[in-house]
Amino acid sequence: MEYTFPTRYALAALLLGPALATLSGCNKNFLDENPKSILTPDNLYVDRAGFETGLYGLYNLVRNERSGTDGAANFLTFGAAFDGTDNGYSIFPAVSSNDQVFQDFGAVNTPLFAGVNQTWRYLYQLINAANTIIGRADDPKVSLSDADKGQIVGEARLIRAMAYRHLAYLFGDVPLNLVESTGSTIRTDWDRNPVAEVRKQMEDDFLFAEANMADTPPTENRMPRAMATHFLAELYLTTGDNQKAKDKALSVVRNPRYKLITARYGVNSKLPGTPFTDMFLDGNSLRSQGNTEELWVLQNEYLSLGGDFNIMRRWWVNRYDNITVGGKRPIAISAEYGGRGLGRLGITRFGLDLYAPGDDRGSVYAIRKYYLYNNPASLPSKAKLGDTLKTTATGFEAVNSTNWPSTRKWDYAPPVATDVQNSSTYNDQIYLRVADTYLLLAEAQFQLGDAAGAAVTINALRTRAHAKPITAANVTLDYILDERSRELVTEEYRRYTLLRTNKWLERTKLYNKLSGPKITDRDKLLPIPQSVIDANLTKVMTQNPGY
Repeated sequence: MEYTFPTRYALAALLLGPALATLSGCNKNFLDENPKSILTPDNLYVDRAGFETGLYGLYNLVRNERSGTDGAANFLTFGAAFDGTDNGYSIFPAVSSNDQVFQDFGAVNTPLFAGVNQTWRYLYQLINAANTIIGRADDPKVSLSDADKGQIVGEARLIRAMAYRHLAYLFGDVPLNLVESTGSTIRTDWDRNPVAEVRKQMEDDFLFAEANMADTPPTENRMPRAMATHFLAELYLTTGDNQKAKDKALSVVRNPRYKLITARYGVNSKLPGTPFTDMFLDGNSLRSQGNTEELWVLQNEYLSLGGDFNIMRRWWVNRYDNITVGGKRPIAISAEYGGRGLGRLGITRFGLDLYAPGDDRGSVYAIRKYYLYNNPASLPSKAKLGDTLKTTATGFEAVNSTNWPSTRKWDYAPPVATDVQNSSTYNDQIYLRVADTYLLLAEAQFQLGDAAGAAVTINALRTRAHAKPITAANVTLDYILDERSRELVTEEYRRYTLLRTNKWLERTKLYNKLSGPKITDRDKLLPIPQSVIDANLTKVMTQNPGY
């Protein structure tokens, strides 16, 4: 039996450790054989090629964060990132779904909810996959140069720390595991390590990655050193080490490899648009395509083995084809309007109203503000093709609002025109960009009492967007959070940002008219899955307060 691997990504199954034995079939003599065609950790992690194969599998697991291939990805994309915050809500919440949890909280947010369990399992699978690479690289029989080992282990430790970042923000104290799960290391007596201990391990991992990873990654689909430095800046803001946060953010912002996009480029550069929105167009997201702002891009490929897909268009492009005017549906699904969307998530009225006139980030190229009738089979009385239908410009966010404005960052049309109904997205997508680091820098400067420096940093983004510059007198923590929304709405993990700054409860209550009245202090953390508590047979694992 032989396996072939996609050129860009290996199979995530390679990272399941001992579970790979199940791929061998049911041969009763399997334990007595040494099958050369079966990939196991023991015969995979022996040289650079093997470790890089495993590393590609680890990256494939990371991509599940947006792929929607299981409940964990949906849960992270819905709630951990956007829903139930000051600038994000669910337009079409389904009963007992992830979006209902983060819209309604209360009785639907329980330790028995499937998404909680799936997310926990996914993140610890990610951690175990990273632990496998990290631990096996220390085997003296492994053929790895010091440089190769540092690079590969650095990437694995970076990804492990990113997984613990999710866990700490979502659940608070969590078990800290740094070794590969094998038969001899399976435990039923886990403790929940305090968040401070988890974050200390994250710091150690990020620092190791920063010291050992290359500034320019070995291949474009792998992460550069700056990813570790960026997350160190965020971590130090979380722990109150503001000078360290400033130093780390500055080292990324000043790195000549990264520059804000300030001029039109790439596909559609001759058509109307803005430098800001050019980054999100299919064919423009990668560094090799001209995007000097990206820190890392999730790569996908249309209908190819290992190419994968993501669900950002599915969740963020509204159900415009369901808009009804005079009993008719005059807007048909088209590439021009972002392809087929399910509209499960939307920007709150507060988030939409943050943009002043002239700000490119709130322009028609960034946010859908109108449609033109394009469905000749369903035109309202006296209407004609090309008539304008504006999206809802006033009033607060509401459920089932098919005409609510939507972000255009995740618009996508497949290369096959007849496949416009496909609700998945196959384009490369920005995961993190240096504009985020600018805003971490501004926050660190503000916390250190340098409001003037923070204003200069923020103005680099505002100038790029043709927004009016600000002065030091404008800079407050709330203003920085507003600016993060203007720049990064639907990109940043907004819940994490607000929890980190201790602003989630306050700002969600103020600005989210659906979730705000329902949330309580309890909801700052999610419940530990009941299945995890039940599986810890020989030691009591405590539940988060209020569940």
